[in-house]
Amino acid sequence: MKINKIHKIAFALLMAIGLGACVNDLDVTPIDPNLATADKILNSEEAFQQVLAKIYAGFAVSGQEGPAGDPDLVGFDEGHSQYWRGYFVCQELPTDEAVNGWADGDLPDVSQVDWGANNGFIRQFYYRAIYQVSLANEFIRQANSLGKPEYTNLPQYIAEARFLRALSYWHALDLFGNGVPFVTENSAIGAVLPPPAGENPRGPELFDYIESELITIVGDAEDKSQVLGDVGQTYGGQANKAAAWMVLAKLYLNHNIYRGETNTEYYTKARNYLNKINTAGYSLITDADAVVSDVYDPYEFLFLADNYKSDSEIIYSINFNGDETQTYGGLTYVIAASIGGEVMKPNDYGMANGWGGNRTTKALVNKFAPEDKRALWFTDGQQLEIEKQDQFTHGYAVTKFKNRTRNGGFGTNEGNSDWVDVNVPVFRLADAYLMAAEVDLRLDGSVSATSLGYLQEIADRAGVTLPGTINLDWILDERARELYWECHRRTDLVRFGKFTKGYNWPLKGDDLAGRDVDDKYNLMPIPFSDITANPNLKQNPDY
Repeated sequence: MKINKIHKIAFALLMAIGLGACVNDLDVTPIDPNLATADKILNSEEAFQQVLAKIYAGFAVSGQEGPAGDPDLVGFDEGHSQYWRGYFVCQELPTDEAVNGWADGDLPDVSQVDWGANNGFIRQFYYRAIYQVSLANEFIRQANSLGKPEYTNLPQYIAEARFLRALSYWHALDLFGNGVPFVTENSAIGAVLPPPAGENPRGPELFDYIESELITIVGDAEDKSQVLGDVGQTYGGQANKAAAWMVLAKLYLNHNIYRGETNTEYYTKARNYLNKINTAGYSLITDADAVVSDVYDPYEFLFLADNYKSDSEIIYSINFNGDETQTYGGLTYVIAASIGGEVMKPNDYGMANGWGGNRTTKALVNKFAPEDKRALWFTDGQQLEIEKQDQFTHGYAVTKFKNRTRNGGFGTNEGNSDWVDVNVPVFRLADAYLMAAEVDLRLDGSVSATSLGYLQEIADRAGVTLPGTINLDWILDERARELYWECHRRTDLVRFGKFTKGYNWPLKGDDLAGRDVDDKYNLMPIPFSDITANPNLKQNPDY
């Protein structure tokens, strides 16, 4: 089914029943005002499936007319308001892994870790995440109300919507803290402005809610009425138990940041769920997956136009198709914005055009040994030193993501398109391997033999040698080498206590050499516009 048809059904429903959790700057446009009640629309299991598809699509596209023209959110540049583009801006641009050179409004401040309380680009992701929560809430509310016993797949659909809500809530918790507006399917529609999840920016309330939701939908609670599909029983891009295990493990690994105190029991819980992932049948993409006609190395297979073939390692993805899911966000943004200068040719990367925006810093480049196959840069015409933020040729261009296939072919539109077929690898096995080793170090002070074997698999694929001693500093650097531009870096740096102080990189603190910044930047601000619209909310400290 074409995604546009799904959009029409979903938005007719959502306009008929309302979005109770919307805040001041959010709005949507009705598709068919003649559809007045939910029961006229949600009258079959297929209709529920189509509305669920809209929630999934909200992570991939920005509105009802790809790539732009009828946005989910008004008051923003539609391309910037796409979910993964906004998440990349928040997770990668403020770190050693990426620098953006565009002079768009207050976007330069994000790369400088020098943003204010109403930075427009941070604000866009905040509203996108809350909007996704609103979609999931309304789906769950109506499914619980209008579902019928003969809709045998509906309980799993509800579990998937609960996962997608938990994913957005986790992103909100990680970036904005415990004081974000909190609404569930049980909240009154339009009666009151939503309260914050908790009184303090660091605290247990939203953490505990996300944990409870995920434990329930993986089947580890007494209530097993709404459970995700098992590993191997779902298609690529569909939430399954392993995807939820990953969010649980991430939640537990970062618990001391989110809750404001350390409790080693949470590291033990992280270990338990990582063990489930690492023994669930996933495997790293290696030389065994390659054939003679392949042009790229196995590590690169994970980031190509046919990376759906890499689902043995990719645990959860946001899926794209150059014809069906056109957007100025997603990996279209990641790839196009990484192509620029006078020497790079967009067609080499399966694109019709390059946008000349994002590149990386020497702090990342210098972490790689010369033989490391993961060091995917374009250096011709580029200089390693960043002397001017607005010059694309200052800093190496990143070629990790390409709209090309394993054998060097093109995606849907034969390299003449602005739209990509590359799926976003949200979670993958190599990340779980690195997390398992980190948990070992935090609990036991050393890496177990099992985790050492996992690290050896990663090193073998990269063509590098493991060091004699594995410590937390090495883990943080290895996570950069393995996972750069996959939207983990800011979270990692905060967890290791190196985001604001003690480790610097070019442009941090609006300084070409980099400098320490205020600890307030470990949290991003609740947008001033939402504080103004909703007096129940409180601003994060020192903004």
